[in-house]
Amino acid sequence: MGEGRWLDSKTDCHCREKVTQRIFQIFSKHNKKFYNGGVNLKPLELLDGGEGPLVGWCDPDDFRDWVKNNKSRDMVDKTMSAEEAVSKFIKDGMYIASGGFGHVRVSMNIIYEIVKQDIKGLTMAGKTSVHDLDVLIAAGSVEKVEAGYSFGHELRGLSPASRRKVENGEVKVLTEWSNAALQWRFKAAAMGLPFLPARILMGTDTFKKSSAKIIKDPFTGKPLTLIPACFPDVAIIHVHRADIYGNAQIDGILVEDFELARAAKRVIITAEEIIPTDKIRDEPWRTVIPYFLVDAVVEQPYGSHPCNMPLLYYFDEEHIAEYLALTKTEEGTKEYFKKYVYGVNDFWEYLDLVGGIEKLEKLKKIEQVREKPVYPWG
Repeated sequence: MGEGRWLDSKTDCHCREKVTQRIFQIFSKHNKKFYNGGVNLKPLELLDGGEGPLVGWCDPDDFRDWVKNNKSRDMVDKTMSAEEAVSKFIKDGMYIASGGFGHVRVSMNIIYEIVKQDIKGLTMAGKTSVHDLDVLIAAGSVEKVEAGYSFGHELRGLSPASRRKVENGEVKVLTEWSNAALQWRFKAAAMGLPFLPARILMGTDTFKKSSAKIIKDPFTGKPLTLIPACFPDVAIIHVHRADIYGNAQIDGILVEDFELARAAKRVIITAEEIIPTDKIRDEPWRTVIPYFLVDAVVEQPYGSHPCNMPLLYYFDEEHIAEYLALTKTEEGTKEYFKKYVYGVNDFWEYLDLVGGIEKLEKLKKIEQVREKPVYPWG
């Protein structure tokens, strides 16, 4: 191996792995000596703990081992239908998280497919999850929620379906978090850490309902909150563009999708369009989610409908108003799903049913400020 040459051949890669293993062995030996030797380390002083159960957490080393044994860095075509992606990767009782923000850039084609396949017992991260979470609760797919920003349709009012099911006990709110705290749980997981320290939640009722801990900072002696990591079984993320391997680009605000994709065991990407990998390589800085994190790629134009897709189409306020009106009752909820989920063969039929190309073009004009929106709830 020449001086200054990086290890890039198969032989060198094998050599590099051996070197890495040796470094780890040496580090482990000295690390053990340090902690068991002459240094007298005291355990962190626990001052308080939230009452909520620790959900979605695992040892980061176990997560790393799982990824090593179950995920591949081979560049293989991962395109499939929404039906196949849900059937293959989402099972009863899993912990799932949805990307985007509330009603913005949400993978509704996957949400509807979960309902259609009658998947039950899901736990969902309520991190700015609004319409996606509400639909899954209304359908009986989600039974447990970790609540950050949940159940509200903003200016449209509270979700009647979620409120009804939480109040009657059909859906259990396991924990409560601030919006930032729940996002930072994914950040901790993405960083391979069991928790992140923060100076939030202390002294609040939200802390009491969380699974966070408060310790005495060993440096300052002041109280510090530990936000536990969260490793979802599946993350569902809608993006503007992706290639067949899963390299994904997002226009506009990322929210926490950079971290979420790195925190989840499985990642389902739905994209407005699939583009050639050469275009991805032309602008590598735009790839927010690299292919090796992704398990499925589903192409679905208007896949966020009735929610917003930044720069492409606006909220379908007419359809959201219909949904909120129908889900005020169990009978109306059944009517909605019969018409828009069970009564169509796929998402394209659903789009035709809600107004087809005429409606979609109208939503595009509103998003591009070429036409004014009409708010039925205003």
